[in-house]
Amino acid sequence: MYPEDLKYSKEHEWVRMNGNIAEVGVTVFAQESLGDVVFVDLPEAGTDVAQFAKFGEIESVKAVSDLFSPVGGKIVEVNAAATDSPEVVNEEPYGTGWLIKVELADASQLDELMDSATYQTTLE
Repeated sequence: MYPEDLKYSKEHEWVRMNGNIAEVGVTVFAQESLGDVVFVDLPEAGTDVAQFAKFGEIESVKAVSDLFSPVGGKIVEVNAAATDSPEVVNEEPYGTGWLIKVELADASQLDELMDSATYQTTLE
């Protein structure tokens, strides 16, 4: 349910590293809490984002929630599938439902995030 190869933030976002590129999405806990996702508002590629700063919004049938970046750097890619078909966030939160890719400004930022076991403990 919470893949061990990812890092997690207290705001329920995850990070998957590929070199110095961080793929960011929302956790199963977040998307289940939200319910059916109907809209995702994301910034354009090229935008700088600070660690733990708001980078967008996600809207469900229940609520609108802010999205916070677990890492800082330059957004190098935005997932068009998530904006065009927001339900992909519910269907594949750790796969095709990713939101942004960030060129990491400082790898030590990852030390501020939780591993899978720690994240699951915070949910209990």
